[in-house]
Amino acid sequence: MYRDHTKEIHIGDRVIGGGNPILIQSMTNTKTEDVEATVDQILALEAAGCEIIRSTVPNLEAARAIGEIKKRIHIPLVADIHFDYKMAIAAMENGADKIRINPGNIGSEERVQAVVDKAKECGVPIRVGVNSGSLEKHLVDKYGKVTAEGLVESALDKVKMIEQMGYDNLVVSLKSSDVLMCVRAHELIAEKCPYPLHVGITEAGTVFRGNIKSSIGLGLILHQGIGDTIRVSLTGDPVNEIASAKQILKTLGLRQGGIEVVSCPTCGRTNIDLIGLANDVEKMVAEFDHLNIKVAVMGCVVNGPGEAREADIGIAGGVGTGLLIKKGEVIRKIPEDQLLDALRDELKNWK
Repeated sequence: MYRDHTKEIHIGDRVIGGGNPILIQSMTNTKTEDVEATVDQILALEAAGCEIIRSTVPNLEAARAIGEIKKRIHIPLVADIHFDYKMAIAAMENGADKIRINPGNIGSEERVQAVVDKAKECGVPIRVGVNSGSLEKHLVDKYGKVTAEGLVESALDKVKMIEQMGYDNLVVSLKSSDVLMCVRAHELIAEKCPYPLHVGITEAGTVFRGNIKSSIGLGLILHQGIGDTIRVSLTGDPVNEIASAKQILKTLGLRQGGIEVVSCPTCGRTNIDLIGLANDVEKMVAEFDHLNIKVAVMGCVVNGPGEAREADIGIAGGVGTGLLIKKGEVIRKIPEDQLLDALRDELKNWK
């Protein structure tokens, strides 16, 4: 797989590339200079399972806040720079573990060189980001429109520029809101680029639409062995991004651990509040992230017991009641209002 052969890059105390586990990222949506709000959000993201966090650095106040924020969090902090190369330098001087830049937005090569020189001095990796929304005009003209080929050419040009400046501590990202364009771009660059790839579908949308687009796009890319770190970009609470990213990795078999909940879609045979019960179970199992098991929530006693037997433990609903099924055997019959507590007790004592 491509990811087994990418260059290892250290971001704070974390490592991506070279076949290391795919790490989950998110981005704060607070004002970075508001240290309290930013730290609170990062701690909530850490608790959800975020492994690398990125914050925007649009001004010197935000850059100076990096140092204070880092004292109070436990995961690497990436500084996101859009236009002003001085902010990249200031962020590194204040302890940023990595910077994200689009060299095309920074300006002259002299400015990019200044950023590279500071990155060398601090030992900080640079994520070279290319976005379909800011693809250079000459590449749009060359290919007739924004294309995967144009994104790849842009990214490789920027990588080559920084390599010629004597630096190869790099991560590369190609972002587009067009899912299939994004997939194709990653397929193309994986064959030409030795650096780890940060994968995501940019501007994916709301939690509903964004999850669908991200699941399809990330699924197609990651399943080919491409991608070393991911972000699911959603319009909403960034904590939602972590839950989605974890589920995508687990579904693809790229991450183990945590309880998998399966539930039936309900039908006319259902005589319990299966929808409410399934949602309650999904929330409850977050208490047991150390368990690597499957929990089934089924709506009737016709197919439920048989399907639940394929899980490690399951519930099959009846008329105001339900069956508790463990390791393929019916354990006991339980009133509907006690099913959730009974399942929790079983998980507390799981062996």
